[in-house]
Amino acid sequence: MITFYNPDQRAHDPKFFLSSGAPMACPEQPTRIDALLAGVATLGLQVQTPADQGIGPIAAIHPQRYLTFLQTIHARWQHIPGASSEVIPNIHPANRTDGYPLSAVGQAGFHMTDTSCPISEQTWGAAYASAQTAIAGSEAVLQGARSAYALCRPPGHHAFGELAGGFCYLNNTAIAAQQLVLSGRKVAILDVDLHHGNGTQGIFYDRPDVLTVSIHAHPERYYPFFWGYPDERGSGAGEGANLNLCLPRGSADAAFLAELDRALHAITLWGADTLVLALGLDAFEGDPFAGLAVTTQGFAQIGQQIAALNLPTLIVQEGGYLCPELGQNLSAVLNAFL
Repeated sequence: MITFYNPDQRAHDPKFFLSSGAPMACPEQPTRIDALLAGVATLGLQVQTPADQGIGPIAAIHPQRYLTFLQTIHARWQHIPGASSEVIPNIHPANRTDGYPLSAVGQAGFHMTDTSCPISEQTWGAAYASAQTAIAGSEAVLQGARSAYALCRPPGHHAFGELAGGFCYLNNTAIAAQQLVLSGRKVAILDVDLHHGNGTQGIFYDRPDVLTVSIHAHPERYYPFFWGYPDERGSGAGEGANLNLCLPRGSADAAFLAELDRALHAITLWGADTLVLALGLDAFEGDPFAGLAVTTQGFAQIGQQIAALNLPTLIVQEGGYLCPELGQNLSAVLNAFL
């Protein structure tokens, strides 16, 4: 298995996180990288630094005005008297078809869904490096690798085309999938993160060429709240190309694996020839978000069942937060592909 990681991803170190109205330490910390690299090292995998493929593959998913916003908003924010050190939205439009403002405050609200994606001076560089890591993984699969792992941090699956949210700025999974599609692959995305991959769903929702499947805690009482329901099946040409499999809070291995069977059946019926696995490890029973109760052995079974599809597979890191077993859970999944 080819593994990619760019050290520039470590520079993003968000300080602000608002949960249920209370400021808290941000769970998406650079030290997540150390735990994930330890899991990779356990398997004896060599880590490569990805080449820089430029902005083109990113711009295939994210419009220019959003990329310009991410690159420039922190410097603009600093010109606001009394502004916070990180860009944090305090006003939002009723919907994104409303007018597009010129002010930094207005654009922050337009392009950021919540307060869990603060932007510092280092955020763009780290997000760019994370996206390049996913792009390198897609290129490895196109060149014949049966599996590749992209250690992407910050993660990406909550980022829409023009929206940051949920610790995510650029949608690494979608960017990689688009590269595969443009090279003629029939791609399915399987998201096993604790939280629904709402950004990934939104990007492909009206497209018939990518199947998006997400297994997650039911959003009626859990982030991202407004997306991820079973009746969301795609729209227009994309109708039927989106599948959401929702689990009750606290669900453990048996329930997760049962939904995974449904997901893999859908992927097989759809006729995918390449899989992008959005690998969140926060469904773990000991994860700080405590939404589901998958065990380390459960992650091993998840990996085994997905690997049994025998498809070329790009594994893109999404969630999974600091706990003693984080690296073990990653190696449990990756080991199935070796």
